Amino acid sequence: MNTKNLVLMALLVSAGAALYVVIPGISGGMKPDFMLTMMFIGILLFPNVKSVFLLAATTGVISGLFSTFPGGFIPNIIDKAITALVFFAFVLLLQKVLHKMIPALVLCAGGTLLSGTVFLSAAIFIIGAEIPFGVLFVSVVLPAIVLNTVAFGLIYPLVIGILKRSSFETAVTVSGNKLAYKI
Repeated sequence: MNTKNLVLMALLVSAGAALYVVIPGISGGMKPDFMLTMMFIGILLFPNVKSVFLLAATTGVISGLFSTFPGGFIPNIIDKAITALVFFAFVLLLQKVLHKMIPALVLCAGGTLLSGTVFLSAAIFIIGAEIPFGVLFVSVVLPAIVLNTVAFGLIYPLVIGILKRSSFETAVTVSGNKLAYKI
């Protein structure tokens, strides 16, 4: 694993952590998870098993440490691990169309939906949340899908633009207007 790539992944995770800490909690102490958005960007940039595992582990632990949801540490780790692997599988399946923004946004929205569902399921199973799943889903997960997708739509093109002018070796290599995935 290239040190420059590790630095870029660390920058993405730290930016996600900063956004995660700043955003106030909503319904039941939960908040939209911008670490998830950065994890998705990291997986799109570095679509290989080692990077996905590293991103899932770091975002899971950091999200768990900063979680305002009571007992949210373990559900965050479970959520990020499952979401990262499923998102990675879809990146591999859809790599020919992910050079367009709309499929990437849809994948981000789907990943956020999966993440919220896994987190709530794990939290209810492990700690027995007092607020029903449906209420938390509607009041937290649905707004998080919108916020994460908008954030992804704003941040991802900026990251791509910066990477085009740098010497980072990511899956985003310019060949025409398409992304070439090196797996």
